[in-house]
Amino acid sequence: MTKKQRRKLVRIGVALALFAAAELATHLAPEKNLAFEFVAFAIPYLVAGWDVLAKAGRGIVRRQVFDENFLMAVASLGAFALVLFPETEPHMAEGAAVMIFYQVGEWFESYAVGRSRKSIADMMDIAPEFATVMRDGELAQVDPDEVAVDDLIVVKPGERIPLDGVIVEGASQLDTAALTGESVPRVVEAGSDVASGCINLTGALTVRVTKPFSDSTVSRILELVENASEKKARTENFITRFARYYTPIVVAAALLLAIVPPALFGLSWPSWIERGLIFLVVSCPCALVISVPLSFFGGIGGASRNGILVKGGNYLEALSKVDTVAFDKTGTLTNGTFNVVAIHTHADIDPDSVLSLAAHAEIYSNHPIALSVKAAYSGEIKPEHVRDVREQSGHGVRAVVDERVVVIGNDKLMESERIPWHECSSLTGTILHVSLDGSYIGHIVIADVMKDDAASAIADLHASGVSRTVMLTGDRADVAAAVAGQLGIDEYRAGLLPHKKVEAVESLIEQAHAAPAAGRKAHAVAFVGDGINDAPVLMRADVGIAMGAMGSDAAIEAADIVLMDDRPSKIAKAIRIAKSTMRIVWQNIIFALGVKFLVLGLAVFGLANMWLAVFADVGVACLAILNAMRSLRR
Repeated sequence: MTKKQRRKLVRIGVALALFAAAELATHLAPEKNLAFEFVAFAIPYLVAGWDVLAKAGRGIVRRQVFDENFLMAVASLGAFALVLFPETEPHMAEGAAVMIFYQVGEWFESYAVGRSRKSIADMMDIAPEFATVMRDGELAQVDPDEVAVDDLIVVKPGERIPLDGVIVEGASQLDTAALTGESVPRVVEAGSDVASGCINLTGALTVRVTKPFSDSTVSRILELVENASEKKARTENFITRFARYYTPIVVAAALLLAIVPPALFGLSWPSWIERGLIFLVVSCPCALVISVPLSFFGGIGGASRNGILVKGGNYLEALSKVDTVAFDKTGTLTNGTFNVVAIHTHADIDPDSVLSLAAHAEIYSNHPIALSVKAAYSGEIKPEHVRDVREQSGHGVRAVVDERVVVIGNDKLMESERIPWHECSSLTGTILHVSLDGSYIGHIVIADVMKDDAASAIADLHASGVSRTVMLTGDRADVAAAVAGQLGIDEYRAGLLPHKKVEAVESLIEQAHAAPAAGRKAHAVAFVGDGINDAPVLMRADVGIAMGAMGSDAAIEAADIVLMDDRPSKIAKAIRIAKSTMRIVWQNIIFALGVKFLVLGLAVFGLANMWLAVFADVGVACLAILNAMRSLRR
């Protein structure tokens, strides 16, 4: 609880004590004295509500009249003003009660929002305070912003890793819970990549920095969280617009209710003014204006706690409507750690010679398949032996190695080079065909490993209401079919270049958005990927989901939702959180509007008193806020 909240709580407590004393005094008084009652209840009223009256006054001066402060000020002052009508019952007690309980609701709202923010702030408190950098053989503590790429930093046990890098010395276990939501420590050693924000648990580490602090994982996460509240969901924007028009309309309706019946039909002025005041109190839109954004804020916070970063409430709302999920294969459903499992040569060519030529041709490529080829080659790859390297996206590489033309890639590249080739009949995997000076010399079979939770992720998605799962891959049809069958994916589309993946997602979106024409509910399409070539598809999908904090910067920038680890099972969890959040949002909207319209109707017919109006405003707001806070506890 903040100091401001404590001060306000004390003020409310004093006002309640004074209110109770006033009630007791008026009941014990031998005879009714309106002047005494007025003063007795005015004191707790002013103690509780002087700031509300001040805000209402400032709003009038600034021509920003119609807000909850104005409604409360008019309704409560109007209750006191009824003392000017001697023939009616005094309503000073109700006027004071309206203001006190309104402040109770405001304090409760402030506490709920503060608690939600603190929960996220505590969870995301991953910004390092310092970095211990090695300079001139000595260690010095500096601000992380001052550390340059390739500097060596030392991270002791218990310290937070300040910048992204690669371990050059030491072994340890890392607590990655703040990033990924995973409680099991990650074992790291020399050569392992480490992300800023993780906590070093056991051994001292020397880390070579690979990114400046401004581009580090921790900076990206903090930026995403800070900007999330700016991107409002359509439901949030609707409520904001609704409140903007709703408030002046109900003020006008209350004014007409108070004036028209007595002026035109000679009815009792005090009775109809009281109805108008009750109408004003009930109409205050606090429950909607606060609980709906709080629900989205809680949903984003609850997702973050599970290692799922949602860039805004609009994406959370879109995710709740996802019915079709499309996946990239490599690095998303598979580990992306390819291994050479076989080398099949043509005629009497030495397999090592084929592997050597392929490794040299792939010398400048960072594609996972190219890396696996280079890792499989045990010899030294000499750059001076390679020239004129040309990479064809989605096809392969053409290079001159030792003055001989080497082409390595898929069957489409062989066809474009007019080189006869043949399929691998014995193994299923990614096939890299290799030619030398235009002659086919064999192929390399590369296999990827499925992620351990990939199959359960697909099953969980179907259980979460996703009716269609589609795999989009540049790999061969037989490989795609094997992966789809093993994981239980509904459909696959193979041999796709990056622009063809965009077209495939556009086709899925067109089908999903055409659902209303077929008499079905409209749905959204999510695409899940991790590579640079996935960025256009992530941007085109209704919801783009990037895999892994250590994934491609382009993919993370383009995505709407970022999974902080590489576990596809988090996708179903994200959808469940989104659907739960939207259920809470609509529960609050229906409950708040239902109660308000019911009591507004009762007020028009004189069947509601000020105490019922207080419940319809403050009570409903408190219940809606409590319901909204459930979204944070996911």
